[in-house]
Amino acid sequence: MLAVNYTTLRENMKTYMDKITDDYETLIVTRKDNKNVVMLSEESFNNMIENIYVMGNKSNYDWLMESKAQLDKGMIKKHELSEVGVDE
Repeated sequence: MLAVNYTTLRENMKTYMDKITDDYETLIVTRKDNKNVVMLSEESFNNMIENIYVMGNKSNYDWLMESKAQLDKGMIKKHELSEVGVDE
């Protein structure tokens, strides 16, 4: 996570935006009176919203935790993938 003041961000906007999108960094822009702002990439934002949705549903959360417990116990199976041709 990076932190920068507003003036420095304004002077180096492209550089910071590239770090945010290319390196998946989160940037805190510090401002007067502690009115800070957080910048993150659209991809990171969408991922966060999806996680909030999935984890906010108790049924989904319980299913994920059960699946994780099975994985941790080695209860997995490997399957070969087969290609399916498209009918012409």
